[in-house]
Amino acid sequence: MDEISTAIGLYYPCAFKLFGGYDGAERCVIGFGENIDNEGFPICCIRIEPLLQKFADSLSHRDFLGSLMNLGINRNTLGDIIIKDNCGYLFCLESISEYIIENLTRIKHTSVKCSVVSNDFELPINEPEEKEIIVSSLRADAVISSVYKLSRNETAELFNKDLVFINSKAVTKPSAFLKDNDIVSVRHKGRFIFDGQLRTTKKDRIVVCIKIYK
Repeated sequence: MDEISTAIGLYYPCAFKLFGGYDGAERCVIGFGENIDNEGFPICCIRIEPLLQKFADSLSHRDFLGSLMNLGINRNTLGDIIIKDNCGYLFCLESISEYIIENLTRIKHTSVKCSVVSNDFELPINEPEEKEIIVSSLRADAVISSVYKLSRNETAELFNKDLVFINSKAVTKPSAFLKDNDIVSVRHKGRFIFDGQLRTTKKDRIVVCIKIYK
């Protein structure tokens, strides 16, 4: 995410696009050109599943990532890891995919097998859940505080530690205002789309719609 934020902040003499294997991915590859589409990105998705699910450990994101790092893989070649039903779906560069498939055989005490996901319908990409929340303003800190039920000090600390990203760009000012369709990522908390203001309450507070990724 830090690299993406830096990339977005640079000037390019041509159009560019970010893509990480699916819409809304946090870790992305940057592509340049006017007509580049998703098919042009060298990204592969690998399904990592226990050989015997019945006897498998409960596997977390950290478990999958730790086993991949133990193979000596550069973290920059790996994208998002989505966990569903104790299986991991790893997005990575095509150049490293074969190595992972051949060498990743164990996570914790669980034997696993790897295979390439060839169809989009196999991907466990959940649509974000739409919710209405009440906020004091459209400032980023006010919305984040309400979404994750944090105190003012806890929210301020997120900005101080550079843990807040809006549209993949790091934001350090809590006073930044959110705009319709902004994608807000908060490290260690999650992600949501700010879908805009709906109405005001009798006490002049603001009702907004968000779409939060579970």
